[in-house]
Amino acid sequence: MSAVDPIIHRPVLAGLRTGRNRLYLTCLAFAALMVAVALAGPWLAPADPNASDLGAALTGPSPAHPLGADAAGRDTLSRLLAGASASLLGPIAVVLFSTVAGVLVGVTAGWFGGWPDTFLSRAAELLLAFPALLVAIVFVSLYGTGLAAPVIALSLAYLPYVSRLARNLTLSERRLPYLAAYRVQGFSGLAICVRHLIPNIAPVVLAQSSVNFGYALLDLSALSYLGLGVPPLTPTWGSMINDGQSALLQGHPLSAILPCAAIVLTVVAFNVVAEHWADRVSRRRG
Repeated sequence: MSAVDPIIHRPVLAGLRTGRNRLYLTCLAFAALMVAVALAGPWLAPADPNASDLGAALTGPSPAHPLGADAAGRDTLSRLLAGASASLLGPIAVVLFSTVAGVLVGVTAGWFGGWPDTFLSRAAELLLAFPALLVAIVFVSLYGTGLAAPVIALSLAYLPYVSRLARNLTLSERRLPYLAAYRVQGFSGLAICVRHLIPNIAPVVLAQSSVNFGYALLDLSALSYLGLGVPPLTPTWGSMINDGQSALLQGHPLSAILPCAAIVLTVVAFNVVAEHWADRVSRRRG
């Protein structure tokens, strides 16, 4: 291999890096847009998402219905926008709760070690033995339909993934000299963890939480598809897929394809953002 080979490959590597950055920025913008739509979706909807126009049932895009109407004559665009709230705010709540609780559990286990580490690690392994979707179905059967029961169940199901990651990162950080220096200076364990340890492990945990968001979105959409999520009159992307099955078989796939596309694109966007953050953290720590 000649000495000029690295120079020849530099434009190729630069092009790949530029392409990845563009993909990351595109996915980041799309993810931010979806969060904004989730917060403002009901006010952005051009019509009542539950209002039926039977004369427009299973029609394609038109001035009155820009994305067509479903089998019940309901405006697809309005249902997509209004459904974003329940479809995305639920996973956001799952990620927030599981991340905060998981970091507390993981840092506590990794910092103290001994029997607290053993007890918390065994409890996390016990939760990992049950699939997240199964836990959510059990909670719904016990407490009824709605958003609260699935969110609590999935939060508990995803908590061990964050806690195990936080524990392993805490064990790695404890070996570093800067923590010993803070101990020598008289800082308490709580102060060291809150001011220094948790901020240092936060980027890696945030990347894992972004991945968990995609899985939580899929699980909550599956529950809505099965009719076990929010009440029937509340539009969600999962329930829209269920409602659009009959239209799909009749040759009108738009009302089913659009919510599927919204779920897939949102999951992909958050996963790409999480992978980019994880790569940046790994390069920085390396």
